[in-house]
Amino acid sequence: MIYPEFDPIIVQLGPAALRWYGLMYLIGFVAAWWLARRRANAGGVIKPEQVDDLIFYGALGVILGGRLGYIFFYNFDQWLADPFVLLRVWEGGMAFHGGLLGVIVAMALMAKRLQLRFFQVADFVAPLVPLGLLAGRVGNFINGELWGGVTDAAWGMQVRCAEHLHLCMNKLGLPADTELSPPLHPSQLYEAALEGLVLFLLLWWFSSKPRAVGAVSGLFLIGYGSMRFIVEFVRMPDAHIGYLWGDWFTMGQLLSTPMILAGIAFVIWANRTQKTR
Repeated sequence: MIYPEFDPIIVQLGPAALRWYGLMYLIGFVAAWWLARRRANAGGVIKPEQVDDLIFYGALGVILGGRLGYIFFYNFDQWLADPFVLLRVWEGGMAFHGGLLGVIVAMALMAKRLQLRFFQVADFVAPLVPLGLLAGRVGNFINGELWGGVTDAAWGMQVRCAEHLHLCMNKLGLPADTELSPPLHPSQLYEAALEGLVLFLLLWWFSSKPRAVGAVSGLFLIGYGSMRFIVEFVRMPDAHIGYLWGDWFTMGQLLSTPMILAGIAFVIWANRTQKTR
């Protein structure tokens, strides 16, 4: 299949533009708000009147942490050359692991404000996250970024090199006049399915029954870390970073490994020492 080139701008009104990438983030935040209201109305540590503040704190954590994480984990040299790249979020470039750190800080602040334990808030928030990840990965697909490697699968997608010159030349090593790339894994859609839909269903089911405080957060870390680690096997690394070890170990896998280990530790700790909520 040939990748359908999407216009990243939905509507242009003078200097202002509504972009698909931004819309996907908005959809993710609205989905999280709706799910949070539903959970809060069903009873629990977070009250319905506290949901708006919770989502606001979380949104700040995602945006600030995601952007800073992308710059410092993946694009530090470009930031040194052009510090204002940090502000150009409309160009894309958000890192989940940075967003996660931002949300952790936001939830810690929210827990202190509500006089709750950190993991009480984190367990409430964890099942809200995957649908936002799903929307974000769809945004990556629309932006034509984060492609996987070459594949002979029937669903592999060829991109027009004139529109994706950086991908064709720097990552695939193709001549500049190449018309179409070889078929590529649509790894953005793999991540949307695994990190988004599958992880959401798993966490929503798991959190629907009483669990030890911290167990839901631990399962989120294990689930996301494992799924991201797997998809990284077919996702091409950034050209300026490449593989960190051998011809398979990527920055995404390096950042996901401590997530998996921490998640396992949290689940064991929660089930051994914490009360079921």
